[in-house]
Amino acid sequence: MRDHDADVIIAGAGMAGTTLALALASAGIRPLLVDPQPFDAQLAPTFDGRSSAIAYSSFRQWRAVGAGEALAPHAQRIEQILVTDGKTPGAAARAPSPFFLRFDSSEIADRSEGEPLGYLIENRQIRAALAQTAIEKGVEVRAPAGAAGLAVDAAGATVTLTDGSALSAPLVVSAEGRNGVLRKAAGIGDIGWGYGQSGVVATLKMEHPHQGVAHEYFLPSGPFAILPLTDNRASLVWTESTERGEALRRASPEAFHAHLMRRFGEFLGAVELAGPVFVYPLSLSLAERLVAPRLALIGDAAHGVHPIAGQGLNLGLKDAAALAEVVAEAMRNGEDIGAEATLERYARWRRFDNVTNALAFDGFVRLFSNDNPLLRLARGVGMAAVNRIAPARRFFMHEAGGGVGDLPKLLRGVAI
Repeated sequence: MRDHDADVIIAGAGMAGTTLALALASAGIRPLLVDPQPFDAQLAPTFDGRSSAIAYSSFRQWRAVGAGEALAPHAQRIEQILVTDGKTPGAAARAPSPFFLRFDSSEIADRSEGEPLGYLIENRQIRAALAQTAIEKGVEVRAPAGAAGLAVDAAGATVTLTDGSALSAPLVVSAEGRNGVLRKAAGIGDIGWGYGQSGVVATLKMEHPHQGVAHEYFLPSGPFAILPLTDNRASLVWTESTERGEALRRASPEAFHAHLMRRFGEFLGAVELAGPVFVYPLSLSLAERLVAPRLALIGDAAHGVHPIAGQGLNLGLKDAAALAEVVAEAMRNGEDIGAEATLERYARWRRFDNVTNALAFDGFVRLFSNDNPLLRLARGVGMAAVNRIAPARRFFMHEAGGGVGDLPKLLRGVAI
C-alpha cells in the first residue's frame, strides 16, 4: 500500500475548506490544506470586505469542531429580519403597507433552542477564527502553494502544487472556488450565467442601535440590505447594475454617502463608512458533477449563487459537514474513502439540495430585481400572505436557519 502524505488533501484554505479540515480532524482523520495564499494574507482588511449571514445550524457546526469560542466575540445575533418591496428606503421599519414581511427569532425559539435567526460575521473574522483553530488543532497547511494538477489511480490521488512539489492522499477535495484548477483537471464542467449585476459591499457605522435587526429592501435595481454587525456597525449589500456598481466603486466618499442616504433613509440616524467599498460581480455557477475519481467538490467549487438569500456560505458549510460525515463513516467501516461508492454517497446527499437552492435563488433574483408592476404586485401579495400565516413564517425561518431536511450530524451540533 502506498504511503500517503495525508488522509485527505483539501485545495483551498478558505472558510469551507478550513471548516472541512477541522471537521475531519475532529474525527481523527488527517487533513492537509493547500492554498495559494497563506492565512496571514487572507486576514488583511483588503482581502475580503464581505460579511456572511451564518445559519444557526452552521454555527453549531463550528462549535462542534472547536471554532465556536474564537468566533463568538465577532458574531452578531440576528433577532429580526424586516423585508419590504418598494422604492422607499426604511419602509420595512415603518411597515407603511401590507407588502412587507417580518421574521422574529422568538417565534422559533422552541425548536431552535434559543438560537437567533442567524449570525452576521465579517468574513475576515471568520477566516481568522478558523485559521487560529486549525493551528491549535495541529492541521497541516501548505501555503503559499496552490494546486496545479491532479493524477489519480487505484491507490490514490496525487496533487501537483505550484511550488513544484507533489502530495498524495486517498481523497482530494476542491474548495478552490468557482475557477478551481482541480475541477477543471478532473474534466468537470459547469453551467451558469451572469446577472448583469454587481454587489456593492461596505461596512457602516450606525448612529442609533440596530438592535440585531436586518433590513432588506427589494428595489427596482435589486436587493438592498443593511445587516447588523457587532459594535453597532452594519454590513451594506447593495445590488446594482454592473455599470452603476463600478461607478459607485469609483465615487468619492462624499458622493457615495449621498447615494447611500438617498436609498437608506435616516431611520437609524447618521451613517458613515467604516472602511473601503468593495464591488463583486454576481453570477450563478453550478458544477455538472460533485465528484470525480478520488475528487469531491464543496463550496463555491460546486455551486456559486447570488447573495439574495444570504445562503451561499451556508450551502458550502453543509457540504463540508456532509462530506466529513461520509468520510468518517467510511473510514470507521474500513472502506476506501476515495472510492466511487463512498463519494457517490456524498453526491446523493448534497446534489438535490444544492441544485434546488441555486435555482430557487435564481428565481428570486428574476422576481425581485424587476420593476414590472404585475410582478411587484404578485410578490407583494406573496410577502403579505406569508407574513399573516404563522406556520409559513416559521417554516421559512427554520429553512433559513438550516433546521430543515436531512441534516448532517455536525449541523445538529453532534460530533462525528
